[in-house]
Amino acid sequence: MAKYQKYAEYKDSGVEWLGEIPSHWNLYSLKRSVDKCTNGFWGNEPDGRNDLCVLRVADFNRDNFTINEDKLTLRSVLPKEAESRLIKKGDLLIEKSGGGEKTLVGCVVQFDKDFPAITSNFVAKMTPNVITDSKYLTYAFAHLYSGRVNFPSIKQTTGIQNLDSEAYLMEKFGFPSKNEQIQIANFLDHETTKIDHLIEKQQQLIELLKEKRQAVISHAVTKGLDSNVPMKDSGVEWLGEVPEHWKIIKGGYIGTLFGSESIQEDDVTDQGSLPFIKVSSLSAETFKLSNIDWFVSERRAKFCKAEKNYIVFPKRGAAIFTNKVNVIEVDSVIDPNLMGWKIGKQGITEYFALLLKTRGLDDIADVSTVPQINNKHIAPEKFPLPTLSEQCEIVKFVGMELTKFDEMILKAESAIQLMQERRTALISAAVTGKIDVRNWQAPMVGAHTELSA
Repeated sequence: MAKYQKYAEYKDSGVEWLGEIPSHWNLYSLKRSVDKCTNGFWGNEPDGRNDLCVLRVADFNRDNFTINEDKLTLRSVLPKEAESRLIKKGDLLIEKSGGGEKTLVGCVVQFDKDFPAITSNFVAKMTPNVITDSKYLTYAFAHLYSGRVNFPSIKQTTGIQNLDSEAYLMEKFGFPSKNEQIQIANFLDHETTKIDHLIEKQQQLIELLKEKRQAVISHAVTKGLDSNVPMKDSGVEWLGEVPEHWKIIKGGYIGTLFGSESIQEDDVTDQGSLPFIKVSSLSAETFKLSNIDWFVSERRAKFCKAEKNYIVFPKRGAAIFTNKVNVIEVDSVIDPNLMGWKIGKQGITEYFALLLKTRGLDDIADVSTVPQINNKHIAPEKFPLPTLSEQCEIVKFVGMELTKFDEMILKAESAIQLMQERRTALISAAVTGKIDVRNWQAPMVGAHTELSA
């Protein structure tokens, strides 16, 4: 923020989390910045006559504080029920119920669309009054949300957070004149758009790196590492050509497949001798399991124990499409929604885990009704079988390549995090008067600009 000037004079706001504000700004409650706060309505199943778009928390774009139009919901809402709830362009929508373990309820976005809509019963609409700029107020709420100022107004009930909007709107905030609000909002629109473009480029880079990483894996496990060896048609569509000396073998011959249905919910606790592997324990990005918080006693697990070095993957439900394939590093117990695959002496576990991920679980599974994989899907599936020494070399090579890609991805993710922090800090500085942007002018179209320091 070093390039921006401060205001000439400040005064104490009397609000601990707000601190000093410019001396000519007014201090009053958020409630005075809006004309009214109207709760939403869920309506009934669409009937083709009174269908209306009902905006949910799921439609909130928390990155740029607007509405996503990807999966809008239509509900039947009678005109008398919709009349007082119809949203106008420029209204703000506040999340009143929701949140999660790592996300607070109370996010606010701006409705900048032209189509008719109301909010759901978990969302309320707020209409800015004539002395308040809608976009400035949106940025102000973004600052409040990132600073967790809404936290004292949250009531926790049965796992769902409920926001006491009346209490929250009694919080005081600093407001300049409307013209200055508009200037601040225009400045933030311009600067955050630049940051968003840079973030998008890094996100695109990450996707390209992931695609390249998978391409490297796929080529290594199906074509080998020696580009000079003679090739042959494998007779398997997804494999294509493979090295001439490789065998083609069915999954049932390369290892033993098993699943568990004997573990009950009461068997799983936060204590015990064996880790309990759930679908949520699996990782799509690596072969290493994520956090394991639950365990099963040795006595209860005797019929569904998975020894270390087993391959585990989802065997039913939407998790199949995540293509999570992991290798168990210690003796464990697997969830009934998982399948285990113990590779025999002809194979290296990590090699076949790479092969299974390359093949794609969803391509093997029966997805006609509820997606599922069992022995009858894996056992007849054909896989290439290099020599053991080649399998070892391939696993070692892929491991080194994955390390390189993971380092590049981590670097891009770190850059995104820094830019997001920069974005949040810039918004906070502008809406609280820590920087003076009254003389800021938008660069001419086509002029070269750089991200501000």
